[in-house]
Amino acid sequence: MSKNNPDYDTLLQAAEDISRECYAHADDIEKARRLPEHISKKLAQAELYKLGIPRHVGGLEAPPGITSQIFETLARGDASCAWVTFISATSGTALASIPDEAAAEVFSDPTMLLTGVFAPTGKAEKVEGGFQVNGRWQWGSGSQNAGWVLGGCMLTENGKPMLDSSGKPRHTMLIMPAEEIEFLDTWHVSGLRGTGSLDYQVNNLFVPEARAVGYLEGGSARKNPIYAFPSFTFLALGIGAVCMGIARAAIDELVSLAIKKRRISASKTVAEQQISQMKLAQAEADLRSARLFYYHTLDTAWQSASAGNKVSLEQRRDLRLATTNAVIKSAGVVDEMYHLGGGSAVYENSRLQRHFRDIHVATSHIMVAPSTLETIGRLLFGLKSNSSTL
Repeated sequence: MSKNNPDYDTLLQAAEDISRECYAHADDIEKARRLPEHISKKLAQAELYKLGIPRHVGGLEAPPGITSQIFETLARGDASCAWVTFISATSGTALASIPDEAAAEVFSDPTMLLTGVFAPTGKAEKVEGGFQVNGRWQWGSGSQNAGWVLGGCMLTENGKPMLDSSGKPRHTMLIMPAEEIEFLDTWHVSGLRGTGSLDYQVNNLFVPEARAVGYLEGGSARKNPIYAFPSFTFLALGIGAVCMGIARAAIDELVSLAIKKRRISASKTVAEQQISQMKLAQAEADLRSARLFYYHTLDTAWQSASAGNKVSLEQRRDLRLATTNAVIKSAGVVDEMYHLGGGSAVYENSRLQRHFRDIHVATSHIMVAPSTLETIGRLLFGLKSNSSTL
């Protein structure tokens, strides 16, 4: 496909094809606790790792409505595959905020995966020409398949915090080559096992200031519509899309199971029981209404950004509300499908138990935590609120 005219139908079809393959290899992905190399390679060859990368350096710069559909589709096959892909898309947007030459250097390989962690748990001391970086980061999803890895850092100079224009400690992300990073075998978890979200660390690693996101002037793509969306908004949107994909997979799995399954001493299948019918109908309503709210709000914000406007506080508020709602409703749907599955759902060979585990790891992410609703509620009441995470 042309880098100037991405074929979104081709991208969506590629996601569908890879989703089916991931479905067939879901057990292997979970056992490996990371994406297998052949799956990661297919994602790269299908250009799904390029979704958030600026077009002028060879990326796709795909609209968020398209990327969310791709994440949903992948999550129906395997949530871990979808999670790594959404993290790569979110991470790729960082290349819009570094000088063009540095962005081109990072993305010199068109199949490169860029991933990382935004949380500023590292420390970057200013030195001549760049930063001396030390730190350890958690939730490094997909990092074992990556060529470059981001790490959020607090910036210091002469041992003291660097301050921004408002007098607050300054932090940013630094882009580091994967071969310079130590990866730690910490990812032993209940769900999203295949994401390989282990800890990683560096010790006295020099990073040029051109690879400190937003530190220097540059990045010719920053005025493009996709980059009018705050990075936290992108992060939350991806979580919502993955969760909706998991919920759809859980419904499909339950329907397939319930047509045949009879509980002990029952004369009817699970599908023939009234309570199952009622709960399935409500689950469909919950998921479909959550998706409608999610995509309607997303499309409204995208139209504004495409017209050259900033994504307003009200739009960011509504985006996060729609996203958090999608996560909450999706988790509720998965819970209901899991319980309807009965005793068979607790076995390791049941996909319902995997959906249950996966979505309850996704819901633990800070971007969709209950505190998000508190912030949104304050804004809806017209009260002052810290909206920095929106």
